[in-house]
Amino acid sequence: MKIQLVATCLFGLERPLGEEIDALGLRRIETMDGRVIFEGEEGDIPRVNIGLRCAERVFILMGRFHAATFDELYEGTRALAWDEWIGERDAFPISGHSIKSALTSIPACQKIVNRAVVDALSARYGIKWFEQDSGVTYAVEFFLLKDEAMLLIDTSGQALHKRGYRPHAGVAPLRETLAAAMALTARPRPDVLFWDPFCGSGTIAIETAMILQNRAPGLGRSFAGERFARLPDALWRAARESATAAIRTDTGCEVWASDIDEDMTDMTYDCALRAGVEDCMNIFTADARTIVKPDRRGTILCNPPYGERLMTQAEVEQLYRAIGKQFATFEPWQVYVLTSCESFERLYGRRADKIRKLYNGMLPCSLYQFFKPKR
Repeated sequence: MKIQLVATCLFGLERPLGEEIDALGLRRIETMDGRVIFEGEEGDIPRVNIGLRCAERVFILMGRFHAATFDELYEGTRALAWDEWIGERDAFPISGHSIKSALTSIPACQKIVNRAVVDALSARYGIKWFEQDSGVTYAVEFFLLKDEAMLLIDTSGQALHKRGYRPHAGVAPLRETLAAAMALTARPRPDVLFWDPFCGSGTIAIETAMILQNRAPGLGRSFAGERFARLPDALWRAARESATAAIRTDTGCEVWASDIDEDMTDMTYDCALRAGVEDCMNIFTADARTIVKPDRRGTILCNPPYGERLMTQAEVEQLYRAIGKQFATFEPWQVYVLTSCESFERLYGRRADKIRKLYNGMLPCSLYQFFKPKR
């Protein structure tokens, strides 16, 4: 049976997320800021949770309707087929968001949605009180945008950027989903060396290596949907077996990860080991201001300090000037740099060929892309 699903993402990652959904053979229905709606079947829920690199969560879309008043929110929610998923002993905590809508009070909306779900389930099961203490948890989320309500059930549990290979991150960690999107933008290929000279805890390099080996990002973790009655173990087992069979370790790809801090390179190795990609990575200590270009094709992909937590503004400016000069010696390599510094191009000494606006959590950043020969 066809169902509608919603994959959420960081702002700016809608396009690569949509392309991932296409690559899985699923049909996109609509794209909006921070989410992509698509059509699938129950068996696709494990596949997308395990396989999507740029998604934060995957939801079942229970329904959508106009809701400019609490009555409309209640009636629309109550009319949905909650009993198709939620049993009489299951828990269904409510959370949500409201953007540019008449209903602005999140606590009030939570109460209305909860009452509507309880009333719908009461009519189905013939009980008035739900203990919600001995069954499965179905996290229900409402999303109000311009007076349209979406009612959703979360199938992911922990956010999907938590792959499981990075239990401890550095001082200024980069979200794994953003790192994956950066790597996809740089088009990793087995015959091109990829090098992150500001590796920190190794997120960019590890995500790049996982892409090159076609290693699904969710293989090392569990999901809320694994406990859903309508999603039996066989579906999850088949999705994991298929993803495992698709891994390619014979591509000859190589990813370099270096950092000036030896503690960070030690952490990168530990994370790479947990991710299963240490065999294709070269991890070492080096100063990005003095690195030397290898005699081969390559791409630099990095996230140098912004000055948010690691450096003063003056130190950041000095660093950007230094890497601008050093990275220029790597031509004709392509270079991709993520930073929130608005004066990056001036400090780096070159205008980017393309700039892409992204967000690291709530922090606005830009991915500066240099892929044409310097004129």
